[in-house]
Amino acid sequence: MATAANSATAAGAAKDAPPAPTKSLSGIVKQVLSGDTVVIRATKGAPPPEKQITFSHVLAPKLARRPGAGGDETKDEPWAWESREFLRKKLIGVEVTFTFDKPANSNREYGFVWIGKDKETGENVVESIVREGLVSVRREGRPTAEQQTLIELEDQARAAGRGKWSSTATAADKVRNIKWSHENPAHLVDIYGGNPVKAIIEHVRDGSTVRAFLLPDFHYITLMISGIRCPGVKLDADGKPDLSVKVPFADEARYYVETRLLQRDVEIRLESVNNSNFIGTILYPKGNIAESLLREGLAKCVDWSMAVMKTGTDKLRAAERFAKEKRLRQWQDYQAKTPAFNSKEKDFSGTVVEVFNGDAINVRLSNGQVKKVFFSSIRPPRDQRAVVGTDGEEIVKAPPRGKNYRPLYEIPHMFDAREFLRKKLINKNVQCTLDYISPPRENFPEKYCYTVSIGGQNVAEAMVAKGLATCVRYRQDDDQRSSAYDQLIAAEQQAIKGLKGLHAKKDNATLRVNDLTVDHSRIKIQYLPSWQRALRTEAIVEFVASGSRLRIFVPKDSCLVTFLLAGISCPRSSRPALNGVPAQEGEPFGDEALTFTRERVLQRDVSVHIDTTDKAGSSVIGWLWTDSGANLSVALVEEGLAEVHFSAEKSEYYRQLKSAEDRAKAAKKNIWTNYVEEVPKEKTVTEEEKEDKVVADRKVNYENVIVTEITETLTFFAQSVESGSKLESLMSKLHADFQSNPPIAGSYTPKRGDLVAAQFTLDNQWYRAKVERVQGSNATVLYIDYGNKETLPTNRLAALPPAFSSEKPYATEYALALVALPTDNEDKEEALRAFSEDVLNHKVQLNVELKVTGSPHLATLRDPTTKVDFGKQLVAEGLVLAEKRGERKLKELVDQYKAAQEAARVAHLAIWKYGDITQDDAPEFR
Repeated sequence: MATAANSATAAGAAKDAPPAPTKSLSGIVKQVLSGDTVVIRATKGAPPPEKQITFSHVLAPKLARRPGAGGDETKDEPWAWESREFLRKKLIGVEVTFTFDKPANSNREYGFVWIGKDKETGENVVESIVREGLVSVRREGRPTAEQQTLIELEDQARAAGRGKWSSTATAADKVRNIKWSHENPAHLVDIYGGNPVKAIIEHVRDGSTVRAFLLPDFHYITLMISGIRCPGVKLDADGKPDLSVKVPFADEARYYVETRLLQRDVEIRLESVNNSNFIGTILYPKGNIAESLLREGLAKCVDWSMAVMKTGTDKLRAAERFAKEKRLRQWQDYQAKTPAFNSKEKDFSGTVVEVFNGDAINVRLSNGQVKKVFFSSIRPPRDQRAVVGTDGEEIVKAPPRGKNYRPLYEIPHMFDAREFLRKKLINKNVQCTLDYISPPRENFPEKYCYTVSIGGQNVAEAMVAKGLATCVRYRQDDDQRSSAYDQLIAAEQQAIKGLKGLHAKKDNATLRVNDLTVDHSRIKIQYLPSWQRALRTEAIVEFVASGSRLRIFVPKDSCLVTFLLAGISCPRSSRPALNGVPAQEGEPFGDEALTFTRERVLQRDVSVHIDTTDKAGSSVIGWLWTDSGANLSVALVEEGLAEVHFSAEKSEYYRQLKSAEDRAKAAKKNIWTNYVEEVPKEKTVTEEEKEDKVVADRKVNYENVIVTEITETLTFFAQSVESGSKLESLMSKLHADFQSNPPIAGSYTPKRGDLVAAQFTLDNQWYRAKVERVQGSNATVLYIDYGNKETLPTNRLAALPPAFSSEKPYATEYALALVALPTDNEDKEEALRAFSEDVLNHKVQLNVELKVTGSPHLATLRDPTTKVDFGKQLVAEGLVLAEKRGERKLKELVDQYKAAQEAARVAHLAIWKYGDITQDDAPEFR
């Protein structure tokens, strides 16, 4: 059978006119080689036999020949491309009838072609191209009837100035400027910028490699189809095709592509280059040819090639899965290796509670169960002393390190990877989708590997994109991989290109960490003084050994140190058997204390204040505040998981600890479950009698409230506990209303006294507020349901919908009764701080002692459990003054406050430390 290379000489037939064709057959036009030669294939067979037919009695202009294709480079003869295109658009894929004969002195077959199955009614293609003036008619010898008809048609075309006989078109205009080669293929990819470009497929080398012209500039390219590889021709030792070796499905794949793409109009999206070949996607009327080949089992996905694709990798994977499931062609012997998963294993969501060195996390489910989740198809940074193969596997493992080796800090980028995950995931809700289960090996148990996403983002992909992890390389037939594997490969390519993280050219230095858990000698000399001077030191909790014993990392000083919580004594937790040391039982509630601390601080950012060290100087002792601002020592005591240690008496947090312990005792929480208060009965009766006496003189009606705000003048805002559900409902409706109907920024102009909706800065939610002052583009507002104030831009204010303006404010302002702030600013600050610690955001009991017209009502506050009067306690501790009031009904209460003040003055507490500050009112000081 003749090939495309023979077509270059198709026009150079013998001088004698070919004989009249005699045989008649039908077939489908596969290819147009020039304006006078076509290749027709049979309608049956896969692939079917082919026949090359050169039109009788005509001669078409010669097409250009590329260099190396059997000779030197030549250019188009004028009108050669137009004649080829005329036939291509008319005949490719069309069923035709043709007659042919082979002259004795020629190796070509000449004939006529008609469109359709009947040459009597079908269009004579030879006559059509002559009529268009795109070929020349041979006139030598005595013309036959067919030849005479063609001569007459040519004369008509010449007279009408059609095609090559045109008087308006110059010959030079009808010669293509073909770019056969490209010195910088990547530059051409950049020029097209990933946009589809019109093209014509000129040759199909195999199912996944074609040659094409990019239009309209006629760039001639060899294109490897992105994402796939079809069976191809086997090459011999010299790198040339060995046609003696039949590769299964190679011919079928090539035929499949030829019938759909050869000499068809397509669109090509260039995506990358491989040596001098281009890599890209071919789009034809029915979609992506790669997807079609995969679905038929004629191609397989190629990971490295899929990495360059901008879109569509998921569709290619889905098409390949379909062929595997149906066991089509190349997959006829396919056996799935991926085990079946139940729905609970495959998909779940939960809260991340711990991160393990960059490749795994612990996730707590809604039922409290904790699952270890490994990230699919990625590897964290590893010891650089290991020898790694091309597939990413360790050929030679790194030699063992010493007992104090800490890979988190000593392996380059391991700490960066862990920190990325910690900051992004800890205490956040994630969605986990199981991809595969990695079998156990080398004393490691099996791993459940998941695609983990947060807010729709694949966490593993984000890590790889930052160069903090690499992709695992698999065998082509290995399905045990991430469902987003192609996105991971693409992200890795971008990280390599951007020289990020592990791929940076500079040396990857390890993180230098001063491990003070091993080397204790430098704690007191080098670090403790600066830690003691610092008000707060930022740290990360790396490990929790018990409820009150932790290991923290201080980034500022790049050191690890054992940290003990000050002011408390916590029950010891149980310990497992380790390194020959037998297991130890814990004290009651020790494990609960450990869990409480782990859940609140493990791998969280915390603040610490370090006071001192333990007796051995191996650990530091201090106070720790969680990321929510809670004092962990106080929180443990409040929960009944620790008791106040005598060493706390000299601490500024002693009052908080004692109050928390009293509440835990009263509620009989945990370690105080069997606690019985040792209080003399006579004293209790005396207190009750005193309370009854006060009640007789003043109206007592305690209401449970939450103190939401405290002002610098010792007034405070409180919400009724009973109205809490109503407030929550109101806020939910208000937030939903503004979410569904967001206001137009700047459309509202506020005025003083307006009741508005204000967008709170900390959470960007909308709340009811009252405008107190407007200054230019800013306004000061009071959040009427909470009592706090804020100055914010007026474009964060909006008109309050009428449905939300009728309800009264849920926060009411009161003044703390019978007390007055000291005049000294530092004393004021200390009094306000103590008051805040006692009542702010706590549930307390409030009694209105005196209603004042036009001002906040005077009220007392007491602890609902211990019945301690917070105002009187402030007076007794010397933090505020007892106010002089003359109302008869308050006389006994005022006397109690005066007595408390006198006791504080005598003991020289706080403001009375240097004597009687009220003596400044004596005449000699005026």
